Amino acid sequence: MTLGTCLCGTVRYELDGPFTAMMHCHCSMCRKQHGAPFATFVAASHLGFRWLRGEDSVAEYTSSTQGVRSHCRSCGSVAPMLLPEAGLAMAPAGNLDGDLGLRPQAHMFVASKAAWYTITDSLPQHPGMPPEFGGGSGVKRPSVAQREGVADGSCLCGAVAFEYRAPVRMYQCHCSRCRKARSAAHGANVFVKLDDFQFTRGEELVAQYKPPEAQRFTNAFCTRCGGKAPAVQRARGVVVVPAGILDTDPLMRPQANIFVASKAPWFDITDAFQQYEELPPS
Repeated sequence: MTLGTCLCGTVRYELDGPFTAMMHCHCSMCRKQHGAPFATFVAASHLGFRWLRGEDSVAEYTSSTQGVRSHCRSCGSVAPMLLPEAGLAMAPAGNLDGDLGLRPQAHMFVASKAAWYTITDSLPQHPGMPPEFGGGSGVKRPSVAQREGVADGSCLCGAVAFEYRAPVRMYQCHCSRCRKARSAAHGANVFVKLDDFQFTRGEELVAQYKPPEAQRFTNAFCTRCGGKAPAVQRARGVVVVPAGILDTDPLMRPQANIFVASKAPWFDITDAFQQYEELPPS
């Protein structure tokens, strides 16, 4: 039995093992919903899934004719996909506690992966859905033209959009809060000065959740679709942008992996970026 929780703890559920699959998904919808470079899902029998609490706090958004995505209304963490007709429960691995008893088996939808993210492990890569799951290329999203010196982004449904210039830093964060908030192996966050950032639409749809014990950490999301959104921290004069929701180039590349002492036990860091157990010294 494995426990799953959202960032705020409102939503809790259990899955009975063993898990039958674990995949990294790079499709644009997963990146928009999670705000991460990719999402990681595990598959288990639907018969072994149980809500412990918070089922009524789960909101759903129909992202395409092929699927419905769900999230916690309070904190924005991604909730499991339940597919009773297929006998499956698909859970975001970032919200599951402990070692899951298996490791990622492949990357899928790599034809849609973020251009700024490089896959550095040796796992098999599938351009779309793996053949054993029926294949298919997924849903194509409209492209956004790159503007000189400007990065554009939007949420999953497109109701929230923003732009920024002159990013300050970009880190891949493995802390437990990022994993719960992004519902992924790790976050990839771009830090921008407040004066270099602006919402171009939908700011009123953005909700922010700050864990009571956190000094700075905030998770922002679109209340319409649950897709991640920039977290504006006005007191610090900083905006934290989840890189997975960008529609164009982030204008920089990840500089380091941070909080690796807290990384998911099922995920191996294989890139060449500097690693810090917590925050960098600077």
